[in-house]
Amino acid sequence: MATMTAGTGSAGVAELRRAPKPWRLLWITATWGACFVAIRWGLRDSSLLWFAALRALVAGVCLVLVAEVQSRPRPRGFHAWLLITVLGLVNVTVAFAAMFAGVSGLATGTAAVLANAQPLLILLPAWWLYGEAVTVQTAAALAIGFSGLLVVAVPGGGGSGALLSLLAAAAITGGTLLSRRLAGLDVLAASGWHFVIGGVALAVWAAMVEGPPVINWTPRFIAVLAFLSLVGTAAAFVAWFTETRHCRLDALSAWTFLAPVVGIILGSLLFGEWPTGWSAAGLLAVLASMWIVLRPRPERSGT
Repeated sequence: MATMTAGTGSAGVAELRRAPKPWRLLWITATWGACFVAIRWGLRDSSLLWFAALRALVAGVCLVLVAEVQSRPRPRGFHAWLLITVLGLVNVTVAFAAMFAGVSGLATGTAAVLANAQPLLILLPAWWLYGEAVTVQTAAALAIGFSGLLVVAVPGGGGSGALLSLLAAAAITGGTLLSRRLAGLDVLAASGWHFVIGGVALAVWAAMVEGPPVINWTPRFIAVLAFLSLVGTAAAFVAWFTETRHCRLDALSAWTFLAPVVGIILGSLLFGEWPTGWSAAGLLAVLASMWIVLRPRPERSGT
């Protein structure tokens, strides 16, 4: 599957800036929101870095095997492998380690909010790298949406995991930006290999920090690992990378506001991490900001 990047011509720009597919983005963000609950459960049976490494390695190996069975083109050339390696280290090694550490140190809803600050972090790089000019209205709407999430989640708990969750958000933002650079590569094969490379780096890190893996292979842990790896990682990231190739990043990233909403709701229902009375106002701010960012923009006429 070929990638069209900004600056490749008017046809490429038109394809790049199509609207995100709502049902696909709804599924992706709801799945990612549920992942924060799954991580919380899985950490009861596994050490942090080994759990993160397993998530990446299972997802990567499965995607690579599927790509091989389907005879999809393998990545070729030094430049392609360099980008895949950098993407793996940023989007997997750093992001997963920081995300899992954030969940272990924060309430589930708070970790979900801070780890999904991508809509704000991506505005300036998307303009600088891909010429995606952002209106004041869009920037203000995204800021309101993130403020709404903070109003809901911050009373649910803070602590040392806050900076780690923000680091995860920054790493995922970098991964989204880098994914646009994988021009001409099959999205399934490239995604699989970047998970394998990032997962191997995580395993090495885990061995150095935590020693040999100590994992309690309960049915709960196996189910959580299967969901995180196959649904929340392999399937969700392939769908996400597919969308990043064709959509404006501000509109696309605005959908990630739904991930912490799902995390907040599930955290409340399953762990008793109930938001304060400000939750209704915060969630309304999120929905309003999404409507402003994602609503169709009228075409300007004239010369």
